[in-house]
Amino acid sequence: MRYENLFQLICGRFHEDFDLFGNTIEELVLSFTCECTPEEINATVAEIDRFKSDHSGNLDAAFEENFGYQCDPTLWDKTTESFLDKLKRLLLSE
Repeated sequence: MRYENLFQLICGRFHEDFDLFGNTIEELVLSFTCECTPEEINATVAEIDRFKSDHSGNLDAAFEENFGYQCDPTLWDKTTESFLDKLKRLLLSE
């Protein structure tokens, strides 16, 4: 899978039972990073950058295709881009 770490973060935390891991984006990312090595966190950040670059012309559609069955950024009051940017900022702050 091309975005394996990003998939693990989004589909592993931002699903219908997200409240098992937290109630905010910050709490969900923290619950993810607590189970990751620094290398995995860095790989996830790199995958966010690569995903945005690979799909710069159709970011919303690509996100929907890859993660839409698990996560909708609008439910978190975010656009796809702002959602990914927030994930990246939180990952880098860990």
